Amino acid sequence: MTAYLAAATAMPGPAQNRYADPSAWGRLRAGLGIRLPTDYQTLVDACAPIQLDGHLYLRHSATGRWNPGQDVRDTIRARSEVSWDDLDPDEDPRLLFGLAELSFGTRNGLWPIAGTGRGETLFLVAADDAAPGLLVEDGEGSWARFEMSFAEWLHRYLFGEDTTGPDTSALHPGPVQLCRLPMTADERPEPWSGPDRGM
Repeated sequence: MTAYLAAATAMPGPAQNRYADPSAWGRLRAGLGIRLPTDYQTLVDACAPIQLDGHLYLRHSATGRWNPGQDVRDTIRARSEVSWDDLDPDEDPRLLFGLAELSFGTRNGLWPIAGTGRGETLFLVAADDAAPGLLVEDGEGSWARFEMSFAEWLHRYLFGEDTTGPDTSALHPGPVQLCRLPMTADERPEPWSGPDRGM
């Protein structure tokens, strides 16, 4: 994981750590009841809140406007209200991935940790596990599973691999395109480019 963490951290450019605050992660943990993986926290601290390559949004627990806490709660509530037993077997993530149950916001359940402007949601599987996996739902009922860390997933995403399902690459040529998200209604998004991806 270390190599992927270093590579994924370097792709947007030097870590800015504008909102890095261990106590903010502690408050998020206390509010949600989970500890998010260290690689996720490191990457979010380095650059969030941010939009990457025009699609992927990362929020930060030390901000008010882009705090993931309420977004996580809203997603958990909405997903928990879905009648999973009514799904077509080809769209049921329980059958697709051999899950005994499908729960959201539980110790062994799914936790939304990132989303895209295309409607995709990235879920951490069993956040308290030593080696959690990831599930991605495309916003239209299709699911994909990735047995990798968040750092590896992000690195692959930024290199244009299919990280949200088949044929979902969102590669933009050239450097990673970044956009710092505004902290107030009066601020404007601040776009910039990262270093060359070395592709």
